[in-house]
Amino acid sequence: MPVVDRRGREAHILDVLTRDGVLSVAQLARELEVSEVTIRTQLRDLESRGLLTRTHGGAQSTSVHNVLERQRLREAEKDRIARAAAELVRDGDRIMVEAGTTTSRLVAHLGQRRGVQIVTNSTLVFAHARHNTALTVILTGGTFHRPSESLVGPVALRAIRDFHVRLAFVGTDGFTPRRGLTTQFAEGAEVIAAMGAQADETWLLADSSKYGAAGFVRVLDLADLAGIVTDNALTGDARSAVGDVVRDLRVV
Repeated sequence: MPVVDRRGREAHILDVLTRDGVLSVAQLARELEVSEVTIRTQLRDLESRGLLTRTHGGAQSTSVHNVLERQRLREAEKDRIARAAAELVRDGDRIMVEAGTTTSRLVAHLGQRRGVQIVTNSTLVFAHARHNTALTVILTGGTFHRPSESLVGPVALRAIRDFHVRLAFVGTDGFTPRRGLTTQFAEGAEVIAAMGAQADETWLLADSSKYGAAGFVRVLDLADLAGIVTDNALTGDARSAVGDVVRDLRVV
């Protein structure tokens, strides 16, 4: 690809994020035939305008893309993660599922379970579960947040605190051993923390692109989790770093 001007680079960067959800500084520098310093400078500018979130070595899309678009990103990885997480659920279980494009897929893999009760703030979970008569779904209520298809705010938090469950499945916008779980959305962080407080075990479901990313709001330490389920693109160094902190790391 020939060198393009700043505006052309910006259009290309946003096109890559729309298509793939993530990008690499090194790869982008090669494609556009400019230095990595130039790419990082432009990513900082785009982040300051809320158009992306920088990660270690690259960037990822933000909620400028709605949740239905995000569902199409890394579909195979998210489905493997959700399938593996569903294996943790037993007949008769009581679980919480936080809103997210990976967490919501878990419910689609509970077809063989019976008597499972699900407390959720996710309208996507409801969409997956509504036709499975073996599942009981309790929606929290609350203020509808369109970008995440979630219910948040005081009403949602009060509802969550009325229940105790064995397992809570949560998502994140980024995770590292040092920062723990972080998210861009403060009210979403409140829901994750509330679910974690009401569960015997809290499991993070996150594809490998979330590793190294840092959201605006810190939520939980990785040590607070029972485990993480992620995909096999997580690098060996990252697996080692996370494994030193998390009791159970499952790579699928």
